[in-house]
Amino acid sequence: MTRAPDMPAPIMEDWPKIVLARPQMGENIGAVARAMLNFGLCGLRIVEPRDGWPNPKAFAVASGADVVLERAQLDWSLDAALADATLVVAATARPRYLEKPVWGPAEAAANIRAALAQGEKPVVLFGPEASGLDSDEVARADAIVTYPVNPGFPSINLSTAVALFAFTWGLGRQETSAPEWFRDAVSPPATQADLDAMFTHLERELERGRFFHPPDKTPLMKRNIRSLFLRARLTEQEVKTLRGLIKALVIGRGGRKVGDDPA
Repeated sequence: MTRAPDMPAPIMEDWPKIVLARPQMGENIGAVARAMLNFGLCGLRIVEPRDGWPNPKAFAVASGADVVLERAQLDWSLDAALADATLVVAATARPRYLEKPVWGPAEAAANIRAALAQGEKPVVLFGPEASGLDSDEVARADAIVTYPVNPGFPSINLSTAVALFAFTWGLGRQETSAPEWFRDAVSPPATQADLDAMFTHLERELERGRFFHPPDKTPLMKRNIRSLFLRARLTEQEVKTLRGLIKALVIGRGGRKVGDDPA
């Protein structure tokens, strides 16, 4: 990155992370990096890039924002990219019939900033250029951010979508009061890895109890159950309590012995 001698050092905020799920074109990744650094963001995670990584086309388009690309984290699964996140906001024009908070970009930026002030690790998740995020990916999110697009022409280029969020983020560099969602936490928020382990535990026991019926509805039922718990914004301690509750119910009905490992 070339700077004039009298230019100030660039703002480089490592959180929130921008997560690109299955991006297709290196040029768009480079444009994303440039938009991020324009507004002071530098935490980029790239998941399953179609054309591999590193990509010379990304560096060509980044136009000096190489530092964002050089520091980017490459992941080959969304689970890995989100494992340490405590707040996931999915950028999508469609809520996919999931009951989740839907925020505009200004509200999303304010809530994410408030989450950071409380020590959380937020990420903003963007989908691939051709199709955007699929329903299972959106189901991973705590909330949805959507833009006031023309309903007759809602498709936004990936780099433009990130730029719109980054611009709104830059506008919010001022003191804000924390929304109630982030106040009075008595335990650290649960990470995505904590939640995934709990969901796996719960879904396994529900399958053993023949809860999921009919079979073709199973994916939707699992997404709805996850959405229910994600809206609660569980803490680490609450996840531990729920896993203990699940284990106790299983032992109580004779499905497992005391001391068995539920994981």
